[in-house]
Amino acid sequence: MRNFDLAPLYRATVGFDQIADMMDRVLAADINQPTYPPYNIEKTADDAYRISIAVAGFAGDDLMVEVKDGALVVSARKAEDDSQRSFLHRGIATRAFERKFQLADHVRVTGASHADGMLHIDLVREVPEALKPRRIAIASGDSVEKDVVDAETVN
Repeated sequence: MRNFDLAPLYRATVGFDQIADMMDRVLAADINQPTYPPYNIEKTADDAYRISIAVAGFAGDDLMVEVKDGALVVSARKAEDDSQRSFLHRGIATRAFERKFQLADHVRVTGASHADGMLHIDLVREVPEALKPRRIAIASGDSVEKDVVDAETVN
């Protein structure tokens, strides 16, 4: 894997720190990312998304969903009570996990639900009114008021 030095980007730009930090995280990420638990990210509307995570074997109380530092963090811990049970085959993984999703600006979590072994997290992008495009009315030359004082009327 190639290593990129992003120091010139930091020196030559102002206000793009988040982009450079994100590139650092992506480029420095280990190739062997954990694949447990499996998840889907789907777009449900123009500005709405849903993350679905397969959490078979976990109860709602075992799961934790939180937003911190611009990232959605989903984690699970299951209390170990296997002392009374003897497995012949154990194929359902209920090991602890933590999965992070970096959120874009103006994306917020609207809710989470747990049903049928799936954890669904709904997200929406809310662009502030100041950042939305707006149309500017163009006035014609006749209707523009002039603040010019006529030289003859003053004298």
